[in-house]
Amino acid sequence: MELHLEKITEKEAKPKPDQNALGFGRHFTDHMLVIPYTEGRGWHDATIQPYRNFSLDPAAMVLHYGQAIFEGMKAYRGKDNGIYLFRPATNLERMNTSAARLCMPQLPVDEVLAALKELLRLDQDWIPTAAGATLYIRPTMIATEAALGVRPAKEYLFFVIMSPVGAYYPEGFNPVKIYVTDKYVRAVPGGIGHIKAAGNYAASIMAAVEAHQAGFTQVLWLDAVERRYIEEVGTMNIFFVIGDEIITPPLGGSILPGVTRDSVIQMAKGWGLTVVERRISIDEVLAAQENGSLKEIFGTGTAAVISPVGSLHYQGRDCLINNGNTGELSQKLFDEIQAIQYGAKEDPYGWVTRL
Repeated sequence: MELHLEKITEKEAKPKPDQNALGFGRHFTDHMLVIPYTEGRGWHDATIQPYRNFSLDPAAMVLHYGQAIFEGMKAYRGKDNGIYLFRPATNLERMNTSAARLCMPQLPVDEVLAALKELLRLDQDWIPTAAGATLYIRPTMIATEAALGVRPAKEYLFFVIMSPVGAYYPEGFNPVKIYVTDKYVRAVPGGIGHIKAAGNYAASIMAAVEAHQAGFTQVLWLDAVERRYIEEVGTMNIFFVIGDEIITPPLGGSILPGVTRDSVIQMAKGWGLTVVERRISIDEVLAAQENGSLKEIFGTGTAAVISPVGSLHYQGRDCLINNGNTGELSQKLFDEIQAIQYGAKEDPYGWVTRL
């Protein structure tokens, strides 16, 4: 797949934002990668072009039937001023899993990754140097065919936009307060909870808004059938340290197979720790807190890496975790993964790509 390059002019270049006030997803780099797909022709006319608006037909099928998927990854300005990517091929392979579930075309992973690297080289001055700040990368695929009728589209658009983002923990690595909902569910077995479909996130907004209004940071999701078994926390996977085991819910079709989740499992096992993937109920977690065997809870995801949980609120009851403090394992995982991501520490897993 030949890659075409359309650079911005000097006049079109955007001013770089203040690295100490980046926030998340508010600023976007000068260029983006765009690759259209047409049935019978495949992916074609790959272009790195100036960041600009798209023109979509009002009948574009994404607007009516929701064929939209995305990924999230980061580029890091690390050791020796190098640019580092963390498991980018894994993210693109997961995107192909999402595409297959929604009857969308498969991406040529190696070619897309090569094009992404070219985009990063072109916009590398946008990668922040401030501590903890990164360049967030958002690959997206949408159905663009102009037609009505529920069926797979025949035309798609894949694109990658990039956004410099601030440190996830600008005020320190602090535990968060979590609201356990048994009113709403995130996903059901046989549905699309295991992929990064845009509709999953739209469905989660109301629960998140209600949790925020009540003073909580995120929502802990329970299973859709019994409303007992824990699945995810916000947009992250979740882990529990109970006794001498690290427990995380299994991937069973309603839980996203997180790249950070997999990294944590591999790293913890490499340290000789016991990691168990099994169903765990909210009742078991509360009982473990009561008997003193619950040591830590933490979420895992691209944005936060590790997010320690300081308390749970369930059915009017507050449950303090580790006296509201960050756990030893949470801190160690956060420090180790970040050191690898920034090239500050040896990568024995082959996770990091340096441009």
